[in-house]
Amino acid sequence: MDFPVTFHIFGKTILAHPLFEAAGIFTGMRYYFYLKRKSAEKMSFNTSAAVLIGATAGALIGSKLIGNLENPYALFENFSFKRFWTNNTIVGGLAFGLIGVEWAKKIVGHKESTGDLIVFPLILAIIIGRVGCFLTGIYEETYGIPTNSVFGMHLGDQYLRHPVALYEIAFLIVLWIVLKIIKEKNEFPSGFIFQLFMITYFSFRFMLDFIKPKVDLIAGLGTIQLVCIAVIFYYFFKLKSTKVVNSP
Repeated sequence: MDFPVTFHIFGKTILAHPLFEAAGIFTGMRYYFYLKRKSAEKMSFNTSAAVLIGATAGALIGSKLIGNLENPYALFENFSFKRFWTNNTIVGGLAFGLIGVEWAKKIVGHKESTGDLIVFPLILAIIIGRVGCFLTGIYEETYGIPTNSVFGMHLGDQYLRHPVALYEIAFLIVLWIVLKIIKEKNEFPSGFIFQLFMITYFSFRFMLDFIKPKVDLIAGLGTIQLVCIAVIFYYFFKLKSTKVVNSP
């Protein structure tokens, strides 16, 4: 396979990543609305709209802010609005999307958890997006460091590299299966599946970034890893207070 994989649309050559990212968002949203129609948990229009707006605004701001802060030196030394707008990371989108949802829920006075329904659409969207990351190779910063391991692949240069996008896809498929099994047991309160997804995914991303190119900021950790630590701690304490529904 030759990297990057490109598509020719209306006379323009487009990398696979933005196309698969858009396809992932669209498919994930359609799956979410499908699950929402089937769900027994109903929210008012005002609550649904507030949560959607909060999640979208938070994710948009967070994905670009954290994406650009992965290399803060390049951001501040030679600022480019185009580069700022095109730099994204799902870690920032999830972390700030969470903040946006919590603020929106406070504004409309909604106290119940709203996260479980979005978990599997999120996983689906990320998997589709990561296919695009893999097909783009080294031409966007979603590749791994050089390796001599059996998993090494040529992604567009002379080095064998960790195919981190494929690692993440495999992890997410396994996580989907595990979370589905836990959900079907129906032993935990609303919101538990989302909490488990967040702490598990962010733990995985923390470890994955050790085999990705990064700018070290504090104690050998990059921006994404620092965000992961904050989210992991937050959900660790939330999970500690979660009780089994059927417990005495």
